[in-house]
Amino acid sequence: LTFWLLLGIYLAALLGNGLIITAVACDHRLHTSMYFFLLNLSLIDLGSICTTLPKAMAISLWDTRSISYPGCAAQLFFFLFLITAECSLLTVMAYDRYVAICKPLHYGTLLGRRACVHMAAAAWGSAFLCAVLHTANIFSLPICKGNALEQFFCEIPQILKLSCSDSDYLREAGLVVVTACLVFGCFVFIVVSYVQILRAVLRIPSEQGRHKAFSTCLPHLAVVSLYVSTGIFAYLKPPSISSPVLNLVVSFLYSVVPPSVNPLIYSMRNKELKDSL
Repeated sequence: LTFWLLLGIYLAALLGNGLIITAVACDHRLHTSMYFFLLNLSLIDLGSICTTLPKAMAISLWDTRSISYPGCAAQLFFFLFLITAECSLLTVMAYDRYVAICKPLHYGTLLGRRACVHMAAAAWGSAFLCAVLHTANIFSLPICKGNALEQFFCEIPQILKLSCSDSDYLREAGLVVVTACLVFGCFVFIVVSYVQILRAVLRIPSEQGRHKAFSTCLPHLAVVSLYVSTGIFAYLKPPSISSPVLNLVVSFLYSVVPPSVNPLIYSMRNKELKDSL
């Protein structure tokens, strides 16, 4: 039953993200900055779901609970790379919505094709650097507390539990703190952008105009809320309620649910995208 549930989620995520990528790539009406960033988001979600779920399906089908050392390193690298890229891209998409609503006359100048490519490249590049630093540091740690991870994929907290070097542990903890500060900075930027957007929308005289302006932001706002809420619950939940089963459920929520649900969120309220599909 678990295998078929995971397979259904996996195929739905592949189909949803694949359809968005195809629609944006093939329909010239969707060749705008907003849809360019949405295409990048779908590529990230496609990669995320392919990083974690295939191994989880193999575990549930064949009960093969082992993973090779290089396989674990590759899984951790791609997971960190994609989840960090998503955070950076959601920040860029917030800026896109801010310019579209608060500075519409400058939209073509500030978010031209070259600027969009540069911002997307910066999101991917910073995520790659972050993933390389964390993966290289994590897999230089000496492991002396067994080799069993209480998780269905390789992630930093579970690997750190197996480390026996305090100095290396502190070095990784420092990297985690720096990354967390950057992620928090992205979150603050998104919040400030939406405060400005809300102020601009409330100044629009007609109710129809306000509704139309804010409706273009709702999908992005929903995706950000899902990303932030699952991430916060996964990493900032009180230790008193922590348990292996709960950790598995929470990890599933933040690693599998957003990539599966994001295509649905964006296609539900987007007439242009639905028409193209």
